[in-house]
Amino acid sequence: MLRVRKATGHRPQATAVILALVFAGCGSSGSPAETGPNEVGTKPIAVASPDFKDGGTIPTRFTCDGGGARPRIEWNGVPKESKDVALIVGDPDAPGGTFVHWIVWNLPRAPTTGLDAVALPAGAIQGANSGGSLGWTPPCPPKGAKPHSYVFGIYATRTKLDFEQGEDPARVVPAVRAAAIASGSLTASYGR
Repeated sequence: MLRVRKATGHRPQATAVILALVFAGCGSSGSPAETGPNEVGTKPIAVASPDFKDGGTIPTRFTCDGGGARPRIEWNGVPKESKDVALIVGDPDAPGGTFVHWIVWNLPRAPTTGLDAVALPAGAIQGANSGGSLGWTPPCPPKGAKPHSYVFGIYATRTKLDFEQGEDPARVVPAVRAAAIASGSLTASYGR
């Protein structure tokens, strides 16, 4: 079961990003809590970023040591029967359990439509991150610690997600995983 740190209204020192690339038969040997969406749903969704490679390093410009920009995320293979598409970015290496860096749902199914670095697609809704703020929180692991892994997960769900903007990740993450019929992820690391 994926543990998610409850939003507390203060900004923790460690932050993380989750988005990963999963194809049929690929994935980590860890548990679902460690691997994000790799074992959720029955169909794979291809997830990629033009800004970094699966298994690579997140460039500094997307972290707290750079400008903290959002990386671009693309996906393909969302089943036509899905009712919603969600992105959950998390850091399973964060002290105290997985830190959610970003949650967005009501995303388009269309192949490689994706999220760009500036604007969200029309109608997209963002939840709170584990720091308690709305939107993207860039990776910012503790200095001198082992690099953290950031999992960028895309989920296609069987039902429309019915949450208000700013909803707590402790409510959204389990609901998305429970409703997923397909998923994929992209994982990259960052250390300071």
